[in-house]
Amino acid sequence: MFVQSAVWGINAFDQWGVELGKQAATTIAAALAGADAAALDSSTRALLRRWHRPSSERR
Repeated sequence: MFVQSAVWGINAFDQWGVELGKQAATTIAAALAGADAAALDSSTRALLRRWHRPSSERR
């Protein structure tokens, strides 16, 4: 998230940046629990697919 905020020019440590981080964390936590991840970017969806694979296939 820090790199993404730096690229977007967002101060991740001010109130607005903290609120954006909370929203992102809520969406990602729901996707980790099995919710639809269509609203997330492609790299995050790829990481979620990797997370949901059995541990024997993650290497």
